[in-house]
Amino acid sequence: MRDIIAHYEKVPEDSRLLTGWGKLEFARTQELILRYLPSRPGKILDVGGGSGIYSWWLGSLGYETHLIDPVSRHVERARQFSQITSAEVGDARNLTPKDGSFDAVLLLGPLYHLTDPDDRLRALAEARRILRTGGLLFAAAINRFASLLDGLVRGFVDDPRFVSILEQDLKDGQHRNTAGDPDFFTTSFFHRPEELEAEVMKADFSVVALVAVEGPGWLANEFDERWADPARREQLLDLIRRVEQQRVLLSITPHFLAVAKRN
Repeated sequence: MRDIIAHYEKVPEDSRLLTGWGKLEFARTQELILRYLPSRPGKILDVGGGSGIYSWWLGSLGYETHLIDPVSRHVERARQFSQITSAEVGDARNLTPKDGSFDAVLLLGPLYHLTDPDDRLRALAEARRILRTGGLLFAAAINRFASLLDGLVRGFVDDPRFVSILEQDLKDGQHRNTAGDPDFFTTSFFHRPEELEAEVMKADFSVVALVAVEGPGWLANEFDERWADPARREQLLDLIRRVEQQRVLLSITPHFLAVAKRN
């Protein structure tokens, strides 16, 4: 966990979501959350929510948002936003809220930083515990083949340091940044779609949808120029929506999202 915290103390996650392909991830995640989230008012717990980019956004829409994150610098920043009701340092595997006290839980990071399956199940069980009956879970995962795709597009595969990391990713999904280069991310587990779905179901949730976040959209030619043009951006988003639940294409999206309901 120390290397994960050290990574996020150096790399500003929120700014990543506001530049390049991160803009697509952010916009699509917002879209998917709003598609399934119950109408306002509602109480939402953002677990591993960083410095609060999603909590701030949902708070600005009228939801009561609470944030928990293991990085104290993130929590300090989140506390500066009036749209976020509360923010505290904490662990996804041991949440402080009472049973059945939330309408929705966001797990948009913890499941890929908990590399042991038992720890992921503990985090899912905690999310279930604090959700009311019928409450919604939004659980994100990184695609098993994300390093391969990103490495090819960005040229990392020409770096021998990255190749050894990639080989391990493809073998078992256990991503370890042995090079110390922040561009190569940090300690994580990269899921196959069926693995995420199985873990969520094992925690006694009913899966409502398993959806590609970026889909093939991040591969669009001249992405920044396309995104800056409202008409071309909407065309891109529409194309992603058309194939977002096609299982055969879930292997080319950097992230996918499980939407699930507490039984």
